[in-house]
Amino acid sequence: MTDINLGLYFVSELVGTAMLVLLGCGVVANVVLAKTKGFGGGFLMINWGWGLAVFAGVLVSAYSGALINPAVAIGMLIAGTITVPMFFVAIAAELIGGILGAILCWASYRQHFDDEEDPALKLAVFSTGPQIRSYGHNLLTEIIATFVLVFVIFAFADYGDIEIGVPGGLGPLSALPVALLVVGIGASLGGPTGYAINPARDLGPRIAHAILPIKGKGSSDWAYSWVPVVGPLIGGAIAAFAAPALLSLV
Repeated sequence: MTDINLGLYFVSELVGTAMLVLLGCGVVANVVLAKTKGFGGGFLMINWGWGLAVFAGVLVSAYSGALINPAVAIGMLIAGTITVPMFFVAIAAELIGGILGAILCWASYRQHFDDEEDPALKLAVFSTGPQIRSYGHNLLTEIIATFVLVFVIFAFADYGDIEIGVPGGLGPLSALPVALLVVGIGASLGGPTGYAINPARDLGPRIAHAILPIKGKGSSDWAYSWVPVVGPLIGGAIAAFAAPALLSLV
């Protein structure tokens, strides 16, 4: 950690998060916007799309350790894996990356955004929202889902070194476990809130939604925006405190 280049660290997290959001928001756009080839593909298609988006984002952000999520970053900070400066650089990079990825998604689907009449579906491409609005319950869902994400990421460390070049290592497929984990979280716990489990994934695109010239876009729903930020940060922090004790027992 002492010889890390914070400039490269910033770029790594920015590129990884932008890739994550571009592909993740992209699969939502493909499923929900009018006249796309993937229209009506369903929630499971979105789950798999986000999982593969995580896979791609992790692969392109190896230098920084592929945090690409402030909830993961706060867990790693608590665990002592990253320093305070690295944490704040990661947060800034992830937020900017989230905005850039969402802008690229909008550019890719601009005609479909123009043809879509429902403002709620346009916002759904960018950010999460609850099926039943109850801030306390929505917050709890995000805490639980993000706890699962960060706790299981800590558990991955118990399975040895999977670096490229290590005999028997997974090489680029080292990103696969977390990708499959995100698919599983979406399929199991994504129903109530759309499973943000990543503040940068939600807040960055929500900012993009607010500033982009999207035809008939409606509200960015700022009243709900704190839930997918605060919930994941709490869940990630709890996982970081719980993991050393609980994983030592199993």
